[in-house]
Amino acid sequence: MSALPLILAGLAALALGVLLGEWQAAYLAAWLCLLALPLGALPLVVALDALGPARASSTTVSLRPALLRCLGLMPVAALLGLPLLAVVPDLYPFARGAPASTPLAAFWLTVPFVLARLAAALALWVWLCRRATRPGYPAALVLGLHAVLATLVSFDLVTALDPRLGSSLIGLLMMVSWSGLALAAAILRTPARPESGAVPLALLMATWAFLHFVQFLVVWSANLPAEVSWYLARGGFLGRALSLAGGAAALLAAALTLRPGPWATRAVAALALAVQAAGLAWFVTPAARGAFVVTLPDALAGLGLACLAAGLVTLRPGRSAEGHPA
Repeated sequence: MSALPLILAGLAALALGVLLGEWQAAYLAAWLCLLALPLGALPLVVALDALGPARASSTTVSLRPALLRCLGLMPVAALLGLPLLAVVPDLYPFARGAPASTPLAAFWLTVPFVLARLAAALALWVWLCRRATRPGYPAALVLGLHAVLATLVSFDLVTALDPRLGSSLIGLLMMVSWSGLALAAAILRTPARPESGAVPLALLMATWAFLHFVQFLVVWSANLPAEVSWYLARGGFLGRALSLAGGAAALLAAALTLRPGPWATRAVAALALAVQAAGLAWFVTPAARGAFVVTLPDALAGLGLACLAAGLVTLRPGRSAEGHPA
């Protein structure tokens, strides 16, 4: 499909979502899912490259091209982050005049400073993703910068959105969720030997489930009203269904390692992809709606960003068959 129809379809879907109202949280959640593809692929590509040619395996050979295609989405994700200029002032308590909890927060959480940090982080991520497609890059520097940027952006875009939960695990949770989503997408896009991704997918899903359990256990043990209310806003039928689906995805991914097959691996990867995308919406949307619900603007934002990203990637010159700059 050519780029123009995709771009027009994406713009039409986003415009309809704006007309329906309450589009900001939907756009933020959909954009975080798009951002997860390159940012989740980045540490995976670095880890595969760190094995070196002598220890190259079928995992490296089969998954690397799809992961590189995910890395190539970073400039598009950064460009589609421009509407956050309208999202941040509308969604975040600090932008609506909420009193700062500390003197540092009064300085740190201001709209110009948050947007400037986000722009700088996206620019650095574009450079890191491009650097990771070339030989001889410093792996430790790339991973270190990625971890710092992910922690800061997770605080700015997720924790600050609903500050009732003051968890230090959010940054790590986001990084694991991003990598789980990117790996699941890479498995689905790998034509040959997708089962080579079964073990890393199981490890990522198990880590993701464990971090969520630890965070919930700490909140349950502390029994603080604000943190409990944060979880109550994300409960309900859909919240419980997502918890069950996440547990099922983690268990199925673990069972898949015993006897992986191409179709079973793709099925579990599709479930993991859906769970991780819904999990990002679970973090974001209840702050604006008071509960975890799925609305028509959510679907339109996801469709619109998917079409726009596909169209913009098609327009990019100089792409090689593996999806990175030639």
